[in-house]
Amino acid sequence: MVRAMPIDRSRDHAGQGAATTVAAHRARRRLRADRARQLADLLRQQTLTGAFHGGTLPHESTLAADYGAGRNTVREALDLLRAEGLVERRPGVGTVVVAHKYPHGLDRLMGLAETLREHGRVTNEVRTMGPAPAPAPVAERLHLAPGTDVLYIERLRRLNGLPLSLDLTYIPLDIGTGLLGADLENTDVFRLLEAVTGQPLGHAEITLEAVSADTHSAAVLEAPRGAAVLMLERLTHLADGRPVDLEFIRFRGDRITMSGLLHRTR
Repeated sequence: MVRAMPIDRSRDHAGQGAATTVAAHRARRRLRADRARQLADLLRQQTLTGAFHGGTLPHESTLAADYGAGRNTVREALDLLRAEGLVERRPGVGTVVVAHKYPHGLDRLMGLAETLREHGRVTNEVRTMGPAPAPAPVAERLHLAPGTDVLYIERLRRLNGLPLSLDLTYIPLDIGTGLLGADLENTDVFRLLEAVTGQPLGHAEITLEAVSADTHSAAVLEAPRGAAVLMLERLTHLADGRPVDLEFIRFRGDRITMSGLLHRTR
């Protein structure tokens, strides 16, 4: 007769205890990570709005006391902001703000130079410009027959000399020919469209999403390959409703922030 081996109850209980300790440790780490993200969100908002005097964040102990957080939580939150390139740690000084984001409003139809006029000078480097057959999705959005020529423009836009966005623009050729020879380096397309058509712009449909920078976009924007960029797709219409400007705009996510005023209707 084969005897069953006795069960080592003490070892079993010890194993359960160790597993419980590991699970509890992981739960605490997850909770701290959650709190660090929450704190990073609050500090990011203050960083971007210039709330810290002289661009220097309070000491870690002060932040811990102000927000009721542990020192490790504060350190993790600051690590998140450092990873975003917003702050850096300087010996003998502390944590300082090293990057600024510029606000881009989404509640008014304005060109980039109009939107950022309070923050500096916007210039445009026209990389490509000329007639080209409209890809099917472009022709559809602009209410054109497939294959119809449009004016295609690719511009690198800078704010105070720093690369900010890469704009790909499609304009119906009957309107676009009026832009040939215009001063696109210093003038928003919106102003030129209104001058050429003799009527104001009316409204625009926009879609905003985060995408990874492809090799070309990253090189032009002087951003790391694969970095997150904000992709704004905008179809602009004249006051009479005609679609006249389809744009795909890639913004450097570390230099721009989108904002708007929304109303709840009933």
